[in-house]
Amino acid sequence: MAGAGMQDIKRRIRSVDSTKQITKAMELVSSAKLRRARQRVEENRPYFEKIEETIQGILPHTRELKNSYIDQREVKKTGYIVITGDRGLCGGYNTNAIKKALNHMEDREVSVIAIGQKGVNFFRKKGYDLDGEFVSISEKPMFSDAKSIGKLAMELYQNEMIDEVNLVYTEFVSTINHKPRLIKLLPLDQKEIPEEMEEERDEVMTYEPSAEEVLEYLIPKYVESMIYGALIDASASEQGARRVAMESATDNAEEMIDDLNLKYNRARQASITQEISEIVGGAEAQN
Repeated sequence: MAGAGMQDIKRRIRSVDSTKQITKAMELVSSAKLRRARQRVEENRPYFEKIEETIQGILPHTRELKNSYIDQREVKKTGYIVITGDRGLCGGYNTNAIKKALNHMEDREVSVIAIGQKGVNFFRKKGYDLDGEFVSISEKPMFSDAKSIGKLAMELYQNEMIDEVNLVYTEFVSTINHKPRLIKLLPLDQKEIPEEMEEERDEVMTYEPSAEEVLEYLIPKYVESMIYGALIDASASEQGARRVAMESATDNAEEMIDDLNLKYNRARQASITQEISEIVGGAEAQN
C-alpha cells in the first residue's frame, strides 16, 4: 500500500512539474512582450496626451460653433468601446475591464463595440447589442485598427444610432499596477471660459482656414488617437497581468512540488521502517 501511495505522489510531482514548466515559459514570453509593449506606451503616450490637451484647449473657444461632435443631444442609447484581451491566463485583467463597463451601463440602453475575444464572447453570451467585433489585435494593435474602430463609432454617432460614445480600457501604470478606466469620447464637452477671458479669446485662438474646418479635421484624429492610445495601454496591461499571473502560478507550483516531495520522503521513510520491522520480526520468529 505504501508503494502505491508513493507512486501516486511521484505522478503528481511529474504533473505539477510539467505545469510549472509551461507557466514559466509563458512568464518569460510575457516578459519579452511586456518590454516591447511598454516601450510603445512610453514612445506614444506624449503624443496622445498632447492631442487631448490641444482639443481641450480649443473647445472652450468654440461655443458658438455648430458641430455634430460637440452639440449635446438627449442620450437615448449609449455606445461603449470595450477593450479586453483575446486570451485568458492574465488574472483579473479581462474581468476588471468588463466590470468597469457594466457598472457604467446600469439603467441604460447600450450598444457595444467589443475589442478582444474575451469581451466579444461575454457580451454576445449576455445578449448585448454588438455593433462591432474586433479580435486578434489585442496583443499588437496597429493604428489602422484604431482608425477602423473610430470610423465605426463615429458613423454610429453621426447616424444617431447612438448618442454618446464611451471608451473602456485598462490603463498601464506599472508592471504590477493596471487601472480600468472609462473616458467619454463623444460628444466632446465644452468647458466654460471665465468672463475675464471672453474678450481675449479671439486673440488667443486663430483658425485657418476656419474654426469649423479645423474641428472637422481634428476631432476624428482625436478620436482615433485616443482609441489607439487605449489599445497600446491595454496591450501593455494585458502582458503585465499575464506575467504576474504566470509568475504566481510558477511559485505556487514550486510550493506544491516541495510539499509533495516532503510527503514522498515521509512515505518512503515509513516504507523503509515497515520493511525493517518486518525483517526484524521475521528474524525473531526464527529464533
